[in-house]
Amino acid sequence: MAEAYIVAAARTAGGRKGGRLSGWHPADLAAQVLDALVARTGIDPALVEDVIMGCVGQAGEQSANIGRNAVLASSLPESVPGTSIDRQCGSSQQAVQFAAQAVMSGTMDVVIAAGVESMSRVPMGMPSSLPAKNGMGHYMSPAIRTKYPGPDFSQFMGAEMMVKKYGLTKADLDAYALSSHERAIAATKSGAFNDEIIPIAVKTADGTLTSDLHTADEGIRFDATLAGISAVKILQEGGAITAANASQICDGSAAVMVVSERGLKMLGLKPMARVHHMTLIGHDPVIMLEAPLPATERALKKCGMKIDDIDLFEVNEAFASVPLAWLKATGADRNRLNVNGGAIALGHPLGGSGAKLMTTLLYALKNQNKRYGLQTMCEGGGLANVTIVERL
Repeated sequence: MAEAYIVAAARTAGGRKGGRLSGWHPADLAAQVLDALVARTGIDPALVEDVIMGCVGQAGEQSANIGRNAVLASSLPESVPGTSIDRQCGSSQQAVQFAAQAVMSGTMDVVIAAGVESMSRVPMGMPSSLPAKNGMGHYMSPAIRTKYPGPDFSQFMGAEMMVKKYGLTKADLDAYALSSHERAIAATKSGAFNDEIIPIAVKTADGTLTSDLHTADEGIRFDATLAGISAVKILQEGGAITAANASQICDGSAAVMVVSERGLKMLGLKPMARVHHMTLIGHDPVIMLEAPLPATERALKKCGMKIDDIDLFEVNEAFASVPLAWLKATGADRNRLNVNGGAIALGHPLGGSGAKLMTTLLYALKNQNKRYGLQTMCEGGGLANVTIVERL
């Protein structure tokens, strides 16, 4: 079977809401990552055959095909096409899988999979909430409401359902949240993120570039304590989810270059990894966040692997209940999961997170001299992608 190889990966450091990346128009921010990827490989940018970009909030500054707009804002020639996809939080993980499928099909040789989200400039939920507030309808159609007569689909409701279903407690979630910060702190201090992060100049509110470079994830709380995390107010009466044990609102972008075997020879590049397996499933949209559990089981079964065959895991920390439930269901080694922290500490830039997690996974495999990595994410609508890579 034809192979798909990853030859480069990069991300911005996460920016907090209204923070160090909020001065960037999202198309320009994504363009910075595209340019950095081309610079790292040294390839002729005209050889890029497509840019597939994940983005959830495709409204306002992220509307009208942010993938193409990022290309036009970059140094890539206008002959390079671009498209935008929305698989909710898994958007740019799906971009990686679409890119791999494109080169494995033989129709393309060099594709960039990317993602971007400026949650400061395009608030979460705006593409659905803004039209609804102005009498332009809602995505929950009459047929959907007949089939699912409960309240609107809600990730917060799903996170609480996961807590109850898997016998978790608020103490479990808070302890996990602290460990996310502790791992992110250790990774930052040790320089584990240095090679994957591209420096981005901080812009003022009026768009003026400064000499200050953004090089460290802004959401990490270096003074985090269990007492402090535990004191944060729960989001609903009787629940366990708080802002401290859930992912942080974040601005950021990431990109991965995927090539065919022919592209590998043409470019003369050494691959970072080979895409070993890809799985995608649909699941219950009400509990919503549970899909990574059966998706992981299916992926391992399809490629003839066991959970212990995987050296490192990246499971998106949308809420602490997700990776904790995933650990219970899979029996995976906690010490292999999100070894450099996750979205609770580093932030979750929605459509940018898939490529971001893949970038972090690839560099963690390299730094630890490990072979196999697995990435999965919970996604709105009850979806989940699983991507397994082999470091080369």
